[in-house]
Amino acid sequence: MAVAIGFGQSAAFSKALLFLHRSGRRSFTAFSAPYSSSATAASSSSAFSSADKLRSQKWRAPVASVLERGGVKIARDDVVRDEPTNNIPDTIFTKLGQQLHRRNQHPIGILKNAIYDYFDSNYENKFDKFDDLCPIVTVKQNFDDVLVPADHVSRSYNDTYYIDPQTVLRCHTSAHQAELLSMGHKKFLVTGDVYRRDSIDATHYPVFHQMEGVRVFSPNDWELSGQDGTAYAAEDLKKCLEGLARHLFGAVEMRWIDTYFPFTDPSFELEIYFQEKWLEVLGCGVTEQEILKRSGNSNNVAWAFGLGLERLAMVLFDIPDIRLFWSTDERFTSQFSEGQLGVKFKPFSKFPPCYKDMSFWINESFTENNLCEVIRGIAGDLVEEVCLIDDFTNKKGMTSHCYRIAYRSMERSLTDEEINELQWNVREQVESKLKVVLR
Repeated sequence: MAVAIGFGQSAAFSKALLFLHRSGRRSFTAFSAPYSSSATAASSSSAFSSADKLRSQKWRAPVASVLERGGVKIARDDVVRDEPTNNIPDTIFTKLGQQLHRRNQHPIGILKNAIYDYFDSNYENKFDKFDDLCPIVTVKQNFDDVLVPADHVSRSYNDTYYIDPQTVLRCHTSAHQAELLSMGHKKFLVTGDVYRRDSIDATHYPVFHQMEGVRVFSPNDWELSGQDGTAYAAEDLKKCLEGLARHLFGAVEMRWIDTYFPFTDPSFELEIYFQEKWLEVLGCGVTEQEILKRSGNSNNVAWAFGLGLERLAMVLFDIPDIRLFWSTDERFTSQFSEGQLGVKFKPFSKFPPCYKDMSFWINESFTENNLCEVIRGIAGDLVEEVCLIDDFTNKKGMTSHCYRIAYRSMERSLTDEEINELQWNVREQVESKLKVVLR
């Protein structure tokens, strides 16, 4: 279950295990395209006519301006468009086919397979596994089907990548939950790359990977237990996830935190005491009955959980910067082997960062997410962090922000000339695209 709204989202990705808007963000007002609710869902399938075909086929690595999933090709123009209702940059398009979670010698793939091993070893009837579902989904799938309120901030163009007003890059793997339930799946795991406009630092990246688990129970499962269906499902859920935490982290102390998600009730977060601090592992809960009713499971109950693979992999492998997961440098990739969970990453470089400050007067439509998108579009993975270091409002009511940008390559030293050119381009594009006034 993603954490957009729910499963434990807080001010940093280090607390985002599913798909939810970070607290304290402002909604994006520069775009005025309508947000979808169930009333607009009927038109969403036509907005991307090949979505159903894509959903059942495989992504391959991007080639030039075309991605291929099985026999279906997706052109860049299908995803990146020069239209006010499209906010997907080329840097995101190039990530669509990479599927780190399907690489058995990559930390993300190693962790995914370790979780698979746990479920295969502990459940006689295997969970169905899906790890190649298309990340292009309708707004109905991404939001409406998991009961995200029509006015929730996570639907905004500030937080979500929109292809058009009815089609998005999935923000969470929960986007497939309703469809799989309607198809009759009762126990399943969904793993995939998810996309979210976000800030820039060592734990945030606009593309990361999630795993969702769902299990459905019929009245025959709980009637002899002396419990009602909700209590039975909640007890089974906690037992399952405590076992998973021990499988990944060993004999650790755990605690359950009551929380709120719109798609589960009751809802919980699991924390473990690891490396001398409490670590949030995942969000979960008993699935809202409305979701089951819509999928033809009215008499049943279910549980669902969701976790962020990068978040856990950074802890298990001691990986200090989320950008490293996308590195093709052999000094990184050669350190990991299939089936070897928890091999500690050995840093191979200590190149110094270069800091550049930029001040400007903001306007009403300015958001930090938009700023980070512009900077990332120019500097890519050479930008390590963007941090607000000062803001003030003058007597005329004008507000100024000063941001410090840290540039650092994980593989080489950057030259002064290179940094200066990047910063010049950043200043130019920030002023042009965000309509701010540089100081």
